[in-house]
Amino acid sequence: MSIYEYSVKDKAGKDVSLKDYEGQVLVIANTASKCGFTHQYEGLEALYKEYKDKGFTVIAVPSNQFEEQEPGDNNEIQHFCKLNYGVTFPVMGKTEVRDGGAIPLFQYLTKEQGFKGFHGNNVESMDFLKDEYPQFLGDDSIKWNFTKFLINRKGEVVARFESNVEPVEMKAEIEKLLAE
Repeated sequence: MSIYEYSVKDKAGKDVSLKDYEGQVLVIANTASKCGFTHQYEGLEALYKEYKDKGFTVIAVPSNQFEEQEPGDNNEIQHFCKLNYGVTFPVMGKTEVRDGGAIPLFQYLTKEQGFKGFHGNNVESMDFLKDEYPQFLGDDSIKWNFTKFLINRKGEVVARFESNVEPVEMKAEIEKLLAE
C-alpha cells in the first residue's frame, strides 16, 4: 500500500486523491491556527518554497481535536494561513486525525510510522502531555498539532516528526529523498 490509495477533503469539501501527488516527496502535517506550534507554518512554507521546483509539496490538514485550537471554518483557516504566514502550499479542509473519527489517511500514516517518543531540540515542550493527556502517549496516534509525516516519491511513509520538531530539522531527510 501507499498514500496514493487515500484522499483528503479540500477546503470546499471535495475529495483530493493523493495520487495527484504521485512522484513527489511530501510532508503531510496536521495543523491548527491557535496552537503554540502554529509558527511552524512559516517553516513549512520555507521548505515548500525552497524545494517545490524539485518535486516537493507540503500538505496541511487542519484539525480541531487538540484543545479546540482550530476553531475556524475552512475559509477562515485559509485566510489565516495566507495572511499570517504567506502559505502557498495546499491547506485542506478541517478534519479529524486521531481516535475513532480519524480519517483513513491518518489511520494509515500512524500505522506506518508509529509514535517513537519525543526527540529533537525542544522535547520539554511536550511535557504537558504527560500531565494533562497521559492517555495520548500509550499508542501510535497523533499526539498534538503539527505532527509531520515524510513521504518518499513512491508514496511510502518513511519518517514521523512530532510536534516539537521544527520543520528546518527535516531538511536533511527531505534533501536525501529528493536526490533519490
